[in-house]
Amino acid sequence: MSGVKNYKELLIWQKGIKLVVLVYKLTRNFPKEEVFALTSQVKRASVSVPSNIAEGFGRKTDKSFNHFLNISRGSLNELETQLIIAKELEFIVDFNLYDEVILMIEEEAKMINAFAKTIKD
Repeated sequence: MSGVKNYKELLIWQKGIKLVVLVYKLTRNFPKEEVFALTSQVKRASVSVPSNIAEGFGRKTDKSFNHFLNISRGSLNELETQLIIAKELEFIVDFNLYDEVILMIEEEAKMINAFAKTIKD
């Protein structure tokens, strides 16, 4: 983390924020009866990614930061699974946006993995 003064400087956090925005756009057309079910879970999982990056950064120890990066990775897996379920249930109407979100999830996971390797435990 040398040289980084604020979590907002981290590319993994910035990409996480972009992912949240795309997920919210993607879920706009989910059925209204899913607002408190799958839609809510998908949104919470997406918000969890940059939130845990920020929280881990704020803990000021490498061990803690790695722990929260692991939680972010778990949230990415959860989010991807939920979106696959939504697609299977035919809740997805914008397949281009869906593909973009899935690709962003994969890229974010790779970036978090690479970043985590730079932090000693």
